[in-house]
This record gives sequence, C-alpha cells and structure tokens, in this order.
Amino acid sequence: MPEELKKLLQQVHNGITIFDFDGKSVPCIILEERKYDELLSKVAGKSLSIDTDLNILQDGKGHVFVEVTFTFSQGGIVEKILVNANKDILFFQSLAKTSMLAISSPKSSYGKDNVFMIQLPKPEKAEDALRIIERGLKQSDIS
Repeated sequence: MPEELKKLLQQVHNGITIFDFDGKSVPCIILEERKYDELLSKVAGKSLSIDTDLNILQDGKGHVFVEVTFTFSQGGIVEKILVNANKDILFFQSLAKTSMLAISSPKSSYGKDNVFMIQLPKPEKAEDALRIIERGLKQSDIS
C-alpha cells in the first residue's frame, strides 16, 4: 500500500453516519463532544452562513477520499473532515439527494435534538461531486 494512501486512511474521520429526518436520509458528521460544544457556543443565536466545500482526492485506482470543509461566517470556525468515499458512499448519495448535512455530537439523538443542520445552497454541487466520486470508485473495476 502506498505511503500516501496509508496517511489518508489514518486521517479519515470515523464519525460518519446517516439518520432519518422526516422520512429523508440525512448525512451526519459526528464531532467529539468538546469540539461540538465549542462550535455551538461560538455560533448559537447568530445569523450565519456556512460555506461547504467538497475537495475530492482520488488516485485513479479506485481510492476516493473527500475533504469536507466548513467555513462559518461567524466565530472564525473552519472545520475539515476527511471522509473515505469507498466506505461511506451512502453519505454522499444522501447529500446529493437531500442537499442537507447534519453536524452532531455523540450524545445527540440524531434527528431529534442537539443536531446542527446545514442546507446546501446549490444542490447541483453535491450532485456533481457524487458523479465524480462514483466515477473515481469505478476505477478499481478497471484496474
């Protein structure tokens, strides 16, 4: 296994899940409790926007990772999460379908309380990203 691939696998965020929200599968990133509480304390009650970028990394051999970057307009928060698309493709399929993303803590009841929801302003960006991810994943079939 190439060294760069090993490094990426070590950086992958393990708190990736999907939960049901009003009959829709919503992708969710679970942050450690302290980090989640800190994030909420900086943005609670404030009007804000969140720029969400999906930076797709692939090696042409079927390994696809996505660096999800959240840049909050308030609180000076920039959060980067690395997701292994090979393992969590449902996360990106749900994102493309709903254009919603949740951030939560391990103590939250997903879909019920203490969940920070983000509505993506441009659904087509998530759909485009999913096509690129799926194309990258198919490279393992060709190799």
